[in-house]
Amino acid sequence: MNASSHAVELATAAAEAASDKLATDVVALDVSGQLVITDVFVVASAPNDRQVRAIVDAVEERLRGMGAKPVRREGEKDGRWVLLDYADVVVHVQHAEEREYYALERLWKDCPVVPLPEHARGRRGDDAFDADQGPVG
Repeated sequence: MNASSHAVELATAAAEAASDKLATDVVALDVSGQLVITDVFVVASAPNDRQVRAIVDAVEERLRGMGAKPVRREGEKDGRWVLLDYADVVVHVQHAEEREYYALERLWKDCPVVPLPEHARGRRGDDAFDADQGPVG
């Protein structure tokens, strides 16, 4: 089973919005073959709580412009891992430490990656600065 085109469109828009707010390591996973409740997980991370919130706000604004409203929103108070559930797409914005600890990509490693445009993949969290070339991303 493959994610619906609508889910891929929402996931791509969410990834672009996250990347625009300097999210790191943005990835989209097609979980439709494993879950019946959603088609795509979008996972993005940020170095601090404030940046997590900024990314969440940008994703919500972008998807609202497409007529999508989250059916559920969790974790906003702590700002370490915010989940936005749009039914077809679930967006996880995690503090970098939570991302490493919970390793959602490893948990869902059997699910195919949804191709995202280069500009929607965010910065690389492992080395956002290359000593020879300056900032990466």
